[in-house]
Amino acid sequence: MSVPDILITGGTVVDGTGAAGRAGTVVVEGDRVRVLDAAADPGTNGAARTIDAAGKVVAPGFIDLHSHSGLMILAEPTHDPKVRQGITTEVIGVDGNCYAPFADHADLEAFVHLNSGLDGKPDIAYDWDTVASYLKRFDRQVSVNIAYLIGNSALRIGAIGWDDEPATAGATERMAAMLREGMEEGAFGISSGLDYPPGSYATTDELAALSREAARSGGFYHTHVRYALGDRFLDPFREAIEIGRRGEAPAHITHFYHRKTFPGTPDQMLDLIDDARATGQDVTFDAYPAEWASTRLLILIPTWVQAGGPIKTKERLADRGTRDRIRRDLQERGVLFAGAGGLRDIRLGYLHRPENLQWEGRTLGELIDATGKDPVDTLCDLLLDEDLSPNEVTTGPHIDGIRRFLRHSIGMVGTDSTFVGAKPSPRTYGSFPRILGQFVRDEALLSLEEAIRRMTSAPAARLGLTTRGTLRDGAMADVVVFDPATVRSNATYDEPRRYPDGIETVIVNGELVVDGGVHTGRTPGRALHRTRD
Repeated sequence: MSVPDILITGGTVVDGTGAAGRAGTVVVEGDRVRVLDAAADPGTNGAARTIDAAGKVVAPGFIDLHSHSGLMILAEPTHDPKVRQGITTEVIGVDGNCYAPFADHADLEAFVHLNSGLDGKPDIAYDWDTVASYLKRFDRQVSVNIAYLIGNSALRIGAIGWDDEPATAGATERMAAMLREGMEEGAFGISSGLDYPPGSYATTDELAALSREAARSGGFYHTHVRYALGDRFLDPFREAIEIGRRGEAPAHITHFYHRKTFPGTPDQMLDLIDDARATGQDVTFDAYPAEWASTRLLILIPTWVQAGGPIKTKERLADRGTRDRIRRDLQERGVLFAGAGGLRDIRLGYLHRPENLQWEGRTLGELIDATGKDPVDTLCDLLLDEDLSPNEVTTGPHIDGIRRFLRHSIGMVGTDSTFVGAKPSPRTYGSFPRILGQFVRDEALLSLEEAIRRMTSAPAARLGLTTRGTLRDGAMADVVVFDPATVRSNATYDEPRRYPDGIETVIVNGELVVDGGVHTGRTPGRALHRTRD
C-alpha cells in the first residue's frame, strides 16, 4: 500500500454532494484522495504530513464560476486573493472578454489595451495565439486550476473586425470554426459580455448560432446579459434564455443580480429561470455576495464610441462634437452626475500617471469638483490621460436580492473578481468566506452542506468536470479545511484587500498551497481541458 502524502484527520467531511457532514479521514495520495470513516485505519502511519482538523470542516476546493484573472494571474501566480478563500478552480474568459484565439498579435495587444480597466495590462510576455498555447501558460505555473471560456469578442475580431457590423453567414461560420477549434484545445464553452464591444454588437441570432456550436462540442453558453435591452429589467434575461433555447445549449447567466433601481422584484427574475427550467431547458445562474460592482470605467461610454477598437475610441473621446453626443446619450439613458448612487459616487482605480495618482481610490465626483470641469469632459479627459485603463467600483446588487438568489436551489457562486486598482470590490477577497460566515453561520440562510454543494459539485456539473467538486475515492485532491466557527470575510468597501479568517488549509492537485493560513508559494494549478477533466 502506498504511503499517503497528507492525512487530514479528526474533521467533519462535507463531501460536496449536499449530504450531511460526517466524521472521517481524508487521505491525499499524489493528486487523488480517498475518504475513510473516522474509525478506519488509513493503512499507514508514515504519511509525509498529518493535519489535525478537529473542529474543522474538510470540503472539496471551491469553484468560482466568474473571475477576471486571465492576465493578472500570469503576473501574480500565487493568486492569494482567491486561493486564500478556498478557491481551487476558477473560470476565466468571461464576459465575452478572452485573450485567445488571436491569430493577429496586433489584435491581441489592442484588445488587452481596450479591456485593461477590467482585466489589467500586466507586464508579461503576450506570446500566444491559440487557445492551446494560451492554456500552456497556466499549467503548473499558477496556484489554482483554470477552466477557460472563449469570449465572443475575440471571435468577432477574428472574423469581422472591430466595427458594429452584422455577421454574414460566412463570418458566422468562421467564428464557429474558431470556437470549434478552441474547444477541441480545451475550452469549456462560449461567453458573451453584451455591454462590452465588439462582442456587444452580436445579435441574438449570431449568439444562438455560436451557442449551438459550443453545445455540439459539449460546451455551454455563459453570459453577461444585454442590460440595456428593452425594459432593462427582465428583457435582458429573456434574451439569454432565448439564445440557449434556439441554440439548444445550456445557458448560464453569470453575476445574476437585482438592483433597487430595477422596476420589479428578484422573484420576477427567478420566475423567468424557473419557467424555462419547467419546460426542460437547462438554465442556471451564479451570483456574487457583495453590494459593490466593478468593471472598466470605459463602460460608461456608449458602445458606438468604441467601434473600431482603442485607437478609434480615443479619437472620438477627444472630439468635442462626439462629447456633446455622449452627453446627450447619457442624459437619455438617465445616467446622472448628481445624487446618491450616481456617477459622482463611482470610485476610481488603476490610475498610472503621476499627476492622477492622488485620485486612486477616490470618487469621480471629487475629481469633477477639483477640476471644475464639465462631468463628461472630466470623464473623457481621464480616460484619455490614462490610456483607457481606469477601473471603477460602484454600487451593485442589494442585500435582499443577494439573499434571495443564494437561497434558490440552482444558485451558484461567481465572484466576478477584479484584481486592478488599490481598492477593488470586496468580492475579490471575500465572497466565499462571506457566504460561509454571514449567510450560513450567522443568518442560517442555507445549511452548510447546501452552501458547499453550491460552491463545489454544482459548478463542477455545470462545467462538466467529472473528477472535481466532491470528496470521494479517486477524486482529484482539491481540498479546503476551514473553521466553521470563525470563517468570515474581512474585506470591506474601505479596506477591500484583507484576507479572510478561518481558512487554514488549501490543497490543489495534492499539493499544500495554503498551510496554517499562509501561502506556501507553490503553483500546482492546471489548465483544465473539457475533453479530459
